[in-house]
Order: sequence, then structure tokens, then C-alpha cells
Amino acid sequence: MSLDRRAFLKTSAVLGGAAGLGLPAIARAFTADGVRPPASRPETGAAQPKPLRILILGGTGFIGPYQVQYALDRKHQVTLFNRGQTNKALFPNVPRLIGDRNTAGGHDALKRGTWDVVIDNPTRNPAWVRGAGEALKGRVGQYVFVSTISVFSDYSKPGMDEQGPLHTPGAPAVWASNDGANYGPNKVQCEIDATAQFGEDKVTIVRPGLIVGPGDLSDRFSYWPVRIDKGGEILAPGTPSDPVQYVDVHDLSEWIVRCGENHTLGTFNATGPKAPTNIAEMLYGIKAVTTSDARFTFVPAEFLREQQVRAWSEMPVWQPAMGPTLGFMQVNCQKAYAAGLTFRPLADTAKATLDWYKSRPAAEQEKARAGIAPEKEQAVLAAWHAKAGR
Repeated sequence: MSLDRRAFLKTSAVLGGAAGLGLPAIARAFTADGVRPPASRPETGAAQPKPLRILILGGTGFIGPYQVQYALDRKHQVTLFNRGQTNKALFPNVPRLIGDRNTAGGHDALKRGTWDVVIDNPTRNPAWVRGAGEALKGRVGQYVFVSTISVFSDYSKPGMDEQGPLHTPGAPAVWASNDGANYGPNKVQCEIDATAQFGEDKVTIVRPGLIVGPGDLSDRFSYWPVRIDKGGEILAPGTPSDPVQYVDVHDLSEWIVRCGENHTLGTFNATGPKAPTNIAEMLYGIKAVTTSDARFTFVPAEFLREQQVRAWSEMPVWQPAMGPTLGFMQVNCQKAYAAGLTFRPLADTAKATLDWYKSRPAAEQEKARAGIAPEKEQAVLAAWHAKAGR
């Protein structure tokens, strides 16, 4: 199965994009005072880390609130920097600096204060990295930049580590672009500028894969728990052995904070699970947290393409394990695992996601941003059964 390069770039661009989106529904994953319901695993037997001064750029989108709450739980002093427009009710007792990074002087609020750790979540524009670097010059112990595995230019080989081939850095003319084709190249330039602004001895670059869990309005993972919970025959993509990778928002966010606690430096691919996982294991694992009668019909990638079923968007958490996407769900993250990135069971992620999804207003639930439409799913299944002579 071949894949149009521009279409692939557009779909892969969303891998880390939700990390910085202003997603109002994240507030439903937290209580009014910003305290997270018990979805994260409690720390057991862990020594209390040395209190740090942590500045989080963003902090109220998707992954930011989980970082904030985890840092507060661990007795760190947290300051937020953002426009003050998204989820303003979250964390009312956390100091907040206001600035619009798209405007001249938008980073001026950062020119006062010193921080042990700065976590930059929402940045896809290299000018933002440069602006932050200039404003914070000489007053930061460690800068953590949340990048994406979309920086890679070639996914045809499985097992690609941090040294894999990268896109040509984005040119200034496209830095402010929201075009998915520019997302990876702009993130490459952001990584370059992070090191140039803060110094290699102070920079941590985290490259997440697909981030999943409560608060993700992209529905890139939640489609499956929701669809499986409804039961019946379910269109499943490819072969049962096709690999998948994803990382729970709790696990990623908490590990990023611990990278600051441990002064972990360098570049890290950051997705999971730690043990290689395939699409069948994921789907049946999700089913196990429901009482559903769901049954899966796996349909080959070639037939899905003939039926114009799009990987990743209509069949979330999946790309064909062949050709240009053979390695897309087989990225090597051993370096991050060695540095302490851990993963909760799939059952925890699936249940938390399903519970959160059901808490959303009915209008939001009806407008899922990913997953195949029910009528199209039934039509494709009927066509497949007819082809197979069933």
C-alpha cells in the first residue's frame, strides 16, 4: 500500500500537536481548583525530590495540567506563562505570567525571575523558542522542549532511534504556518534553536509519539474505547500483528517533570508501551475493561485503501506496517526507558479515557474528530464479507 507523502505528513503532524492546543475540555479532567481526580498512580516508596522552581510555558492545554499537578504534588514551586485565555479557572493559586508569544514583546514577562527548570509545551514556531531564549537568558538551569517524532523524515525502517534522519529545518517563511506539512520541519528548527539559545548542557528534547488519555479532543485514541464499548462487529485495520505505539498523557507528563528533578539532558524519543505491542493486543486489551460483545474483523490495508478508508484518521492509532510507514509505529525509545519513562497498564488508560469521554457534553461526543463514520464502517465490512464470500 502506497501513501501519498503530503497526506502522510499532514496526518503524522498531529502526533505531538495536541500537546500545545488550547483544549477547554481538559478542565473536565480536573476539579475546579485544578486538582486532578485519582487517575494517576500515587508515588509509593519514592524519596521526596528537592523542591524546584519550575516555569511551564503553556500549562493549561492537554499535557500541561498533568505536569502542573504532578509538580505541585511533589512540592515544587510552579509558575505558568501563557496568554491567560485557556482554562483560566485551572490552578488559581499558581502564579501566572501573561504574554502572547505571537506578538512583539510577547516574552517580556519572562525577563524577571530565575528557574531551575523551564518546560516548553506548546511551541511549534521557532520564533517562540528564540523569544523565550532571549528573555530567559542566563536565568535557567534546564530547558525542556516538547518536540515530536514527526521530526523524522523517513519512517520506512523499524527501530529508528534518536539519530534517525530529520526533515530539513523549516524556513522562516513557514514558521507561523499551521499546515501539517510544515509541522515536522518547524519542530526540527525549534530543536536546533533550543540548543543554540540555552546550550547543549542545559537542554532536554522530548519527542513524544501519539499522546493519549483524558483531555485529548483529537479522539485519536478515544475512538477505540468508545467504539468497542458500543459492541457489535468492528472494522479493525490491517493484520492483528501490525505494531502500534502510544503514550499515556499521565506517564509522559510525569516523566517530563522527573527529567527536571534528575537533570536529565539530551534528546529522547518518548512513546510506548515498553514491550512491543500490536493492534490486536491493544483492541482486545481495551475490550477487557468493558462489558461489550465487540468482535473484530481485520481487513487488509490494501482493501481499506480501495474503500478509501484512511489510516490514522479513520483507523486511529494505526499505519500500514509496510512501505513508507513500516517503522512509524516501531520507533526505538530505549534511551527514554533507561532514563525512567514508565507506563501504566493499557486497562488504566482505556478506562480513564472512556470515563472521561462519557463525561463530555453530548454535542462533543457526537462530533468525534477521528474514527470511521458508522455507516461507512458497515459498508466497508459488507464489501469485505462479499469479497471474502461470506
